[in-house]
Amino acid sequence: MNSMYQQLMQLPLFQGVSTDSITQLVEKFPFHFLKYRNAEQILAAGDISAHIRFVVSGKVRLETPCAHLRVSLLQTLSTPNVLAPEYLFGRETVYPYTAVAAGPCGILQLRKSDYIKMINSDKVFLFNILNYLSSGSQRGMASALSVKDGSVTERLAQFVDMLTVPGATDIILRYKQKDLCTLMSTQRTTLVSSLDKLSDLDILDYDSNELRILDFRKLMDLIKE
Repeated sequence: MNSMYQQLMQLPLFQGVSTDSITQLVEKFPFHFLKYRNAEQILAAGDISAHIRFVVSGKVRLETPCAHLRVSLLQTLSTPNVLAPEYLFGRETVYPYTAVAAGPCGILQLRKSDYIKMINSDKVFLFNILNYLSSGSQRGMASALSVKDGSVTERLAQFVDMLTVPGATDIILRYKQKDLCTLMSTQRTTLVSSLDKLSDLDILDYDSNELRILDFRKLMDLIKE
């Protein structure tokens, strides 16, 4: 039980829960520990969020597609992490991204109904999910209100910021250049010029179909200054 408790205590939304509470919850609710092989799909964009899922070992690769443009953002989440808990509730309850195992990985899966009972059983769970949801909402608001000049660089930074999960690595934007121009509301020459400047600053590198973020913090500094 000690090793399981230590593993659970590292997870977002479980931190601060007592050993006694964890013991009672494990006995009361089905905690499903699932194993996935490399490249095996965990969930798909558009699936209904009927479970809460935690990354308990290995890494997960996420791909978030734009609905009507050939543009998608990819990122990697490592242990410990949680997959889109904000989509358990609210008006939109389908996953915005596809998640696949990036090498062998383990997922803890709980039914939504069981997680709601856990929230009601211990206020620590309630405070944890409220803090998580509030932080995400505030982060999105801060990004939306940080507009200074409306430049392509600024719009790109805001787009990446709003789609990237905190702590994610290996952030890549895949696109058809025409669609990326549409998303950024700009012409191809302006887009390329802006990407060249960011490349010179060692913030990203790119080719005709893919943009790789080299320094996420530097990119975010462009909209926080």
